Amino acid sequence: MRLENKIAVITGAGSGIGRETALLFAKEGAKVVVADISERGGMETVGEIKGAGGEGVFIRLDVSSIEQAKQMVKETHERYGRIDILIINAGIVQDALIIKMTEEQWDRVINVNLKGAFNCIKAVVDVMINQGSGVIINASSIVGVYGNIGQANYASAKAGLIGMTKSLAKELGRKGIRINAVAPGFIRTPMVGGVPEKVLEMVKEKTPLRRLGEPRDIAYAYLYLASDEAGFVNGAVIPVDGGLVL
Repeated sequence: MRLENKIAVITGAGSGIGRETALLFAKEGAKVVVADISERGGMETVGEIKGAGGEGVFIRLDVSSIEQAKQMVKETHERYGRIDILIINAGIVQDALIIKMTEEQWDRVINVNLKGAFNCIKAVVDVMINQGSGVIINASSIVGVYGNIGQANYASAKAGLIGMTKSLAKELGRKGIRINAVAPGFIRTPMVGGVPEKVLEMVKEKTPLRRLGEPRDIAYAYLYLASDEAGFVNGAVIPVDGGLVL
C-alpha cells in the first residue's frame, strides 16, 4: 500500500495509460479522482476501481479549459480536503507533415498537451503549497526529446513539458512539492492504434527489449515517482522506452 490514503488526481484516466495508472494507484491505497473528457471512459474506469475494492470518483475535465481545471480541483478539495498527487496524463495526437499541418491541428495539440498541463498545475498549486506537500508528474515523450517526422506539434508540446517540469521543480521544491516527468516510448494504447503494424514491427526491431511498451510499464513509473520512495527525485525526466533511444 505505497499510496495509502493519498488523494490522487489522474487526467486522461478514461483509457490507456491513465486507466492502468488509476487502477494501480487504487490498488496501492490511493483515493483516485478519474478526470477525463469522456464520461463513458471515466465511469468505466471508476467501475473497475470499485469492482476491485478501491475508491474512485469521476470528474469530467477538458484540460484545455482553465475554468474546468479549477472546478475539478475545487470539487476534489471539497470532497477530500487535500490533493497529494497530480498525474497530467491527458494527451492527443493530430499528426501531419508541416507542409500539410493546419493551424487548428497545431493549436489543438498544444492546447491539450501543453496548455492543459499549465491549466491543471495552475489550478492545484495553491492547494499543494498550503498543505506544504505534493507530487506532480507530467507525461512527456521520447518524441519531445528526439523529435519525430509528422509530429512537430506533438513534439513541441512534449518538449515544452520537459522545460516546464524542470522550471517548476526549481520553483516549487522549496514549497515541498516535487515535479517530475516520464518520457514513454511506443506504448500499446489507443493513441498508437493508427500506426501501421509494419511501422510498429520496425520499432520493436530497434528496441533492445524487442517489444512495445504496455500501459503498466508507464503506470509503474508513475507509481515510483508518486511514492515516498522517490522523495529526493525532483526535476527528473525518466525515459520508459525499452532502450529505443540509447
